[in-house]
Amino acid sequence: MTLQVLLSAMHLADESYIDSLHILSDAVVINQCDRTSRREVERKTGRGIQHVTYIESTQRGLSRSRNMAIRNARADICILCDNDVEYADDYEEKILSAFEEHPDADLIVFYIQRKEKPEPNYPTKRWMGYLSVMKIFSPEIAFRRRSVQGLTFNESFGAGSGKYLMGEENIFLYDCLKARRKILYVPEKIATLREEESTWFQGYNKAFFLSRGAGYAAMSRFFSHVLIWQFALRKRELYRKEMRTITALTYMYRGRSEYLREQS
Repeated sequence: MTLQVLLSAMHLADESYIDSLHILSDAVVINQCDRTSRREVERKTGRGIQHVTYIESTQRGLSRSRNMAIRNARADICILCDNDVEYADDYEEKILSAFEEHPDADLIVFYIQRKEKPEPNYPTKRWMGYLSVMKIFSPEIAFRRRSVQGLTFNESFGAGSGKYLMGEENIFLYDCLKARRKILYVPEKIATLREEESTWFQGYNKAFFLSRGAGYAAMSRFFSHVLIWQFALRKRELYRKEMRTITALTYMYRGRSEYLREQS
């Protein structure tokens, strides 16, 4: 069983950037920049020869980058990666061992430690459903490549999409569940997240809530009402200094309507 890390990044000088992320396994690097190129690189590491597929593209958008990485992946198992993740020494062993131990799992969500998430979402392994996957962010997601064939990230969502700022990973996981893929949560720490400024989060403003409402609509037209209201009420302490609850609801419903209108 083989593993590739699928890194989405922008304006890299070359593939050597992966060393700063402590990527030791094979990798696919999508570098969105002002050039177009592709090369296959073999690099020597302390563990042997590392194969890197390095692709430069003038296209923009995080979801577009992720889809490109998946299309160019060749390993049995893949894990998504951002440019602020630093992997543990044993990340490859943990990921592959989990998939070997759970042959019925199509996707496995691991734990990446970060300031706002000092502990795993759940203390023990568990199968995930429509509510639990909402707590997950992209670099925690690993999958069997054959299990996601025919499934893609919605390119209207994600940093750099020009449309909706976030929510692409939750929509993807919802699509996987709708397609009857099994998602397992394994509270194994595989990496830490650097404390760097977000490329998309600029506060709980109009754009944030429009994107949130649109994302909920993309996840489920019917349940988007429940998702909108639960966020407005459950997360009120996060945004109350920047926006009133009724205003947040208004913008989320506006985003929902806008997205559904685009799909009709």
